[in-house]
Amino acid sequence: MKKGIKVLIIVLAIVLVIAIPTISSYNGLVSSQEKVNNAKSQISTQLQRRADLIPNFVKTVKGYSDYESETYIAVTEARSAVNNANSVSKQQEASEELDKAISVFVNAVTENYPELKASEQYTALLDELAGTENRLAVARKDYNDVAESYNVSIKKFPRSIIAGIFGFEKVDYFENAEGTDQVPEVSFE
Repeated sequence: MKKGIKVLIIVLAIVLVIAIPTISSYNGLVSSQEKVNNAKSQISTQLQRRADLIPNFVKTVKGYSDYESETYIAVTEARSAVNNANSVSKQQEASEELDKAISVFVNAVTENYPELKASEQYTALLDELAGTENRLAVARKDYNDVAESYNVSIKKFPRSIIAGIFGFEKVDYFENAEGTDQVPEVSFE
């Protein structure tokens, strides 16, 4: 009987030695994954904020000008794509398209309607968009930081085994759009 109790205690000790680190690793991976999800939602929040500011901006401009409908359509479609993006890569693509559309829109309007620059509402909305762009840059940086931490944690041994068993997968980073490493050429001709 004493031998049976000793064997049972040894078996329980072995199970505990395996179970406790496994549970701890799993819980750590879940926490890391939730930090990634939270950071991703912060990006979505800022993209939505920017998308919500755009109609007000367009209405303000519309009051001053008869802008090209092509430009407005491009902004509207890009805004819709941001709202419908459901993955990091799709959000990134849609965000880049919206950036381009806004840039074309703002440049066309400010060049063709200089009196608009004096409008307080226009200036305030432009400032809001700039602030949102800054928030978005911070949110992307924060996301990439937690994504890096998460990706490293699922690759390190012994967590890599736990990650593989429970299906934790690498997450994508937000990366710069192609061509953003090139300095734009400015010409006053």
